[in-house]
Amino acid sequence: MSLFCCGHGAHHPITCIVPPYMLRVLALRGDPRTAEMARTLLKQTERLRDERAELMEAGLPPAQPLGTTAVAPVQDLCCPDRRIHDGQHKAALPGKLVRSEGDGPTGIPDADTAYEAAGQVFSLFAEEYGRNSLDGQGMPLVATVHHRRDYNNSFWNGTQMAYGTGDGKIFRTFLELSVIGHEMAHGVIQHSGGLIYENQSGALNESIADVFGSLSLQRALGQEVHQADWLVGRGILGPGINGAALRSMKAPGTAYSDDLLGQDPQPWHMDHFVTTTDDNGGVHINSGIPNHAFYLFCAYLGGRAWELPGRVWYRALQTLNNPMASFADWADQTMDAAIELTGRGSYETIMLRRAWKLVGIAI
Repeated sequence: MSLFCCGHGAHHPITCIVPPYMLRVLALRGDPRTAEMARTLLKQTERLRDERAELMEAGLPPAQPLGTTAVAPVQDLCCPDRRIHDGQHKAALPGKLVRSEGDGPTGIPDADTAYEAAGQVFSLFAEEYGRNSLDGQGMPLVATVHHRRDYNNSFWNGTQMAYGTGDGKIFRTFLELSVIGHEMAHGVIQHSGGLIYENQSGALNESIADVFGSLSLQRALGQEVHQADWLVGRGILGPGINGAALRSMKAPGTAYSDDLLGQDPQPWHMDHFVTTTDDNGGVHINSGIPNHAFYLFCAYLGGRAWELPGRVWYRALQTLNNPMASFADWADQTMDAAIELTGRGSYETIMLRRAWKLVGIAI
């Protein structure tokens, strides 16, 4: 994700990895060139919003109906249909097709990275959760690399992913697996009934995308819970920025602390919930709370986070049927999913209840 993006209304957002509060800090604290870059990105967001509105009015395919499970039978799952484009540093999407499914490497490093990463995210959802692509029905995985020149962002726009290259100063890349998994997970959320992109439901939208972004990376690396760093966007910040990543699920609020970017504002507990009108009601800020609950659940269980914990979160998403869900609603839904998978009174359900309690949510 890149800078702030929000689509037409809050139902079908343009979801970006870089939150708007980070851009506004850059506009205030940056040198003239950096401040202008941040203001330009915010303006481009407005245009993205308008373009998304036009797509919706033109009949963009609707999201999966609420309450349905967009999962194909495992025997019907196929290989991904990846279509990677080179934006050639222009704004038009999707750009020039450079690698289709089954093609060999292009020799364009960013395109090949996007291709391989899309396959890893597809594999997570297909092999672990029985889902055939983002919509559950085999939709093509369309992505654009080299979107705009020195673009400090990446996003899911409702139909495809787009990745900037960064300016080399504040951001060095957006082609990192947890970021790519995060953006693709927004597509899964959209086609699973969706979560309205504002306030607590919007923070859940962001958190669930972070969860599956992190799980994509952990699975690709073969990491168990205690081997993972639980960072989202590790290595994407520029060489002069004092920070490890955009967000930390293990320790929200500690991902970065920099003179230019400021301090990571994410809370880990409901006592520190941020009430704001910025960032669609703090969707990138308060997502730290359910993120930390998921981390704690995984830490209690140990082993591989993409297995039982990931299945609980995925099942909860498929059965939620509440686009305006609060954190408490989501906690209840994950408990129902855990009971279905492990039985009432199981060790797993006891640990899940404890994880939610430790972030200030009683279930």
